[in-house]
Amino acid sequence: MAHEEDPLGHERASWKPASGLAVAVPDPVKGTELPPHRERLTDKDPAAMNRAVRTIYTLFYLSVAGSIWAVAAYMIFPIEDGSIVGIRHNNLFIGLGIALALLAIGIGAIHWSKAVMNDKEHIEARHATRGRDTTRNGATAVFAVANEESGFGRRTMIRNSLFAALVASVIPGVTLFRGLAPQYDDPAELLRHTMWKKGSRLAHDPSGIPIKASDVTFGSAFHVIPEELASLSHEEGYLDEKAKAIVLLVRMPQETLIEADDRKDWSYDGIVAYSKVCTHVGCPVALYEQQTHHLLCPCHQSQFDVANGAAVIFGPAARPLPQLPIAVDDEGYIVARSDFTEPVGPSFWERH
Repeated sequence: MAHEEDPLGHERASWKPASGLAVAVPDPVKGTELPPHRERLTDKDPAAMNRAVRTIYTLFYLSVAGSIWAVAAYMIFPIEDGSIVGIRHNNLFIGLGIALALLAIGIGAIHWSKAVMNDKEHIEARHATRGRDTTRNGATAVFAVANEESGFGRRTMIRNSLFAALVASVIPGVTLFRGLAPQYDDPAELLRHTMWKKGSRLAHDPSGIPIKASDVTFGSAFHVIPEELASLSHEEGYLDEKAKAIVLLVRMPQETLIEADDRKDWSYDGIVAYSKVCTHVGCPVALYEQQTHHLLCPCHQSQFDVANGAAVIFGPAARPLPQLPIAVDDEGYIVARSDFTEPVGPSFWERH
């Protein structure tokens, strides 16, 4: 029963200081009493308290306005046209709205705690790790006292404005997910066509120097782009076109190739060309193992067998890499027979 009245009684009973371990300090603790409590202006003046309350919920509603402005800025300053000015304005005004929303919540919460909530000092006694029933009941009472002293349940304007600010602060982030959605009705159609066309020479990436069949040795792998792409500027969509048209060119002994009947003329003397864009999530497939003729995607370890139509032999990729039909022109340069016959990139775009 004594322990129930004294939460630390069972700990004190186990405290047995060892002899010879006492240390004399020159500045021992003189006392644990607290300094006199200093009342705030809001404690002494009801008008000051009312002003503080109005300031707090005004800040919270200002946060709501910032969140709404961030959503409005997303629509007022679109980035679909890809212009630098549009992207700059979009980032600037959305960022300002989100910054205002979060900053107003932070300042309002700090002002609430400093000006409105109870600020009386107290000493919290150290208690045992495992609380008793009386301790648990005391914890429940603490929450009730905290609610009373903070005014959370009583000051409805502050509470409701805080809830509104917190809910509204999430809306800009949710709205920005709209930018991740496809901007076209049919993404597969967008990826179905690249810069490759009949007669386009295969060129080194990024120099744009055309490649002759005699330059491609056994076991080598070339990173290839259409010759026309090298002359394209960034403003004209160089990166977008390169992301779709990039190709890996490989040569292996003709007898090792396993080709479907309708693709026997897509290669030339053991030289084959496949899209470098992984069919899982679009990472660049750039690691070639010449002994096994395997291509490895470094992102999620999908592996493709170049000797067998770039078929998937391991990993999460759902289909083989698209093959680019090639031939050789009169000057000995490797050229494309046509564009890819299927969409490049991730397979999920084909799931209509």
